[in-house]
Amino acid sequence: MIGTLTMNQKERDRLKVLTQIQQNELTVALAAENLQLSERQLYRLLNRYHKHGDAGLVHRLRGRPSNRAYDETEKIKAVRLYRERYHDYGPTLFSEVLVDEHALTVAPETLRRWLMAASLWAGSRRKRPHRRHRERRTAIGSLVQFDGSPHDWFEGRGPDCTLLVAIDDASNRVFLRFAESENTREVFFALRAYFERFGLPRAFYTDRGGVFYGEDQPTEYQRAMKALGVNTIFAHSPQAKGRVERSNRTHQDRLIKALRRHNISHIAAANRFLEQTYHAEHNRDFAQLDGLPDLHRSIDGIDLTNILCFETRRQVRNDYTITLDAQYLQLERGDAPLPPPKREVLVRRWLDDSLHLFWNEHELKYKILSSKPIPQTATTPRRPAADHPWRRRPVGKGLRKSGAS
Repeated sequence: MIGTLTMNQKERDRLKVLTQIQQNELTVALAAENLQLSERQLYRLLNRYHKHGDAGLVHRLRGRPSNRAYDETEKIKAVRLYRERYHDYGPTLFSEVLVDEHALTVAPETLRRWLMAASLWAGSRRKRPHRRHRERRTAIGSLVQFDGSPHDWFEGRGPDCTLLVAIDDASNRVFLRFAESENTREVFFALRAYFERFGLPRAFYTDRGGVFYGEDQPTEYQRAMKALGVNTIFAHSPQAKGRVERSNRTHQDRLIKALRRHNISHIAAANRFLEQTYHAEHNRDFAQLDGLPDLHRSIDGIDLTNILCFETRRQVRNDYTITLDAQYLQLERGDAPLPPPKREVLVRRWLDDSLHLFWNEHELKYKILSSKPIPQTATTPRRPAADHPWRRRPVGKGLRKSGAS
């Protein structure tokens, strides 16, 4: 029976070599070396060639589905789920969600082929320009990159907010916290939570935003980091802190979709989700902690409350009052000694908005006055009368003169 036989280049090369063996132009050993096969495999090919002719060299699965192919029903289900529920997911994330949510295991590359064949996926993002690579640090806690990512995280279900991201440079381990905005108070809340969980890193790497960097005088962030012994490094461009910028893009894809699946629409619930679920799952997939030393320092003995706060100084008036935010505070006697007038006291506003006054690291008692204190009238010294005995009594030179006479 005459038919059409389709052969690829590798099969055509094998046909040529086997023909040379039959014509005694090549030995089996030399032919096996030429085709990069073992002699045992080459003898198998010779037997199939003798039995079936040229057709014996064609791959026996040609035109048939692979033995490892997915069932057609799985393909139909995956494509249907993508079209109905996950149309903005990438193949890798879609593969993970199929396992977690639908008990369907499909390799990301297979999903990519299925979606492209169904015109549901257009391919990867455009490659960005290459920049000079900076080697990672070699220890956990050696450098932590920190940044805020404002975004519509709840996709209109709730107000816009900011994700504060801390990522370890060596291990890619992340710590996240949602906040209304990237301000000093929220940054301090996030830093305190990070320090209590992991300890103090050697250095923090941030941008030059107003929360972190002060040109003329240090910011509250710089003051707090100096008090904690944490080195501060400031980037000159977004590309300089590329690791945390890329992490932001990842969360703007994966985290947004996770919040959507769990129907989370406000900051408190989102932070609970980060603590209970997302941190562990994300770090399990992306962090590389094995074999890396940890340089974080313990916070034992460190008073984070009096460091991660807002500080200012005020001068004590003669009536032992100070002014703060258009209010008068009266210092009161207590266990700690009162500072003399004209000295400065340290005023700290903690993150819970409570106000605390210190002098020489001793906390002072005070009360808030409802109005401006009435200044005390100066008293003029009383002069003795002209016939006062004190005036008639000889003193000094007069006493010496009377004694001499």
